[in-house]
Amino acid sequence: MRVLLDTNVLLWWLGGDPRVTPYVPTIADPRNEVYFSSVSAVEISIKVSLGKLVVPAVYLDTLRRQGIEELAVTARHGQAVADLPWHHRDPFDRMLIAQALTEGWPVLTSDRIFRRYGLRVLPDQPA
Repeated sequence: MRVLLDTNVLLWWLGGDPRVTPYVPTIADPRNEVYFSSVSAVEISIKVSLGKLVVPAVYLDTLRRQGIEELAVTARHGQAVADLPWHHRDPFDRMLIAQALTEGWPVLTSDRIFRRYGLRVLPDQPA
């Protein structure tokens, strides 16, 4: 199965944060193809430049070494944003949602609003 990491889960994974625990079985399962969005890289870079976040500069290399692949934003993903209802106002999350819907992939996130878009959110939990 292909899965997309929300930025929060990506950061927890990189930092060894205990909040990542429910997501580890999916991320570590060798049968899964795990992706992060290029949108997350932009969001992280903005927060780093504002001094709101500290992330090692080599985090992208770390992810790739761990077998976590990048999902680039395409024009098709961009067009899908226009069709999204306004359940979520965060532009980064809206882009991730559009990517997941376009690709038909579940998302690993703690953000319950993602479910309002009809996405499969992992781990499976009631809304």
